[in-house]
Amino acid sequence: MQDGTDAIGRRIARARKLRGFTQQQLAQRVPCSKSLIAQVERGHKPASSALVAGAARALRVGVSELTGQPYRGQSPREDRVHATIPDIRRALLSWDLPNEDVPPRPISELAADVAKASRLGRDALYGRLAEILPGLLEELTAAAHGTDGPARDRLFALLSETYTGVTAIAYALGYFDLRSLAMERVAWAAQASADPLRTARTQWQRSTLFLASASYDKGAMLLDRVRRDIGEDIARMDAPTLSVYGATHLRSAIFAARMPNAGTAWAHIGEAREAARVLGSDANHYGLEFGPSNVAIHEVAVAVEMYDGREAVHRASRIRLPPTVAPVRLGHYYIDLARGCLYNGDRAGSLEALYSARQVAPQQTRNHPMVRETVRMLVDLEHRRPRSLSGFASWLGIP
Repeated sequence: MQDGTDAIGRRIARARKLRGFTQQQLAQRVPCSKSLIAQVERGHKPASSALVAGAARALRVGVSELTGQPYRGQSPREDRVHATIPDIRRALLSWDLPNEDVPPRPISELAADVAKASRLGRDALYGRLAEILPGLLEELTAAAHGTDGPARDRLFALLSETYTGVTAIAYALGYFDLRSLAMERVAWAAQASADPLRTARTQWQRSTLFLASASYDKGAMLLDRVRRDIGEDIARMDAPTLSVYGATHLRSAIFAARMPNAGTAWAHIGEAREAARVLGSDANHYGLEFGPSNVAIHEVAVAVEMYDGREAVHRASRIRLPPTVAPVRLGHYYIDLARGCLYNGDRAGSLEALYSARQVAPQQTRNHPMVRETVRMLVDLEHRRPRSLSGFASWLGIP
């Protein structure tokens, strides 16, 4: 079990010294400035997701070795979601070994349970989602392997969607090996569903692995290929295709921001905004949550990825998100906004955003490494620590 109480900067420093690198040598390999490495290692500046991924790649360690994930709970209730991981892992390993003793239920009932699982993921209720996934995966595996014709395609589509729930949990909790395995299962089931758009969506999903490994050029290439395959004429696209197309531009914007290439990043945001305009409103085709709200959320994320706190806060000031936005997206937005406020020197605004993230998506917030980095920085900066900050740090398990 990892110790999530240690700062990422200290972990980077230890790993760097074990590799025999100077700060300058690590900075050249990330790449970034030596000053940034020094500030992060001393705890004077929070480590960004891009820096963590780049340092992990340069030092040849897993991202979790630098973040300290997964952050196990301090009580049975807090640790409940982690306790389900072995069962989920066994379900993934049995992808081609259907249990013939499992009686198949009608597809309508299985589809209803998959829809329930998707809602739990959308609401970032990972504990409840994790409890139903192993049994649902076993049922769907048995049904899909034991069915022929169009019904088989439908069952594999449901199976792919359910595997996506595993990737959501693995990402949120920091089980990166499980996430990679689940991603393979998502792609396999999507291919078997004979749905080209679902397959394209899995490539968008696959691109997150390139984010974690700091392989930004490869991730960008993958998303370019997806757009070539589905076409670029948004005027001729139906709503699901627009969602997949727009989502690839949003992800491409994050890749560009991490390179960093501000011009390309904002150009992708512009393309996504135009696709959202044609779509007309927020939608949730293939679980992508694409639409005007997600474009606005990504505007803040792009600025944060480039350490531009002023721009992040400016863009956030113009956002009015509707109550229909998924909690999982709102959680990400407030976590990014907290970082943007911190970079902009607004400590009170940063803490306020963290509390908003906790309110809408507590499990996501508790397990996010950037939340811990932000809180550690706030603790170090506040000479007279407010009770609200101490309470939040205690909730995270940070001494």
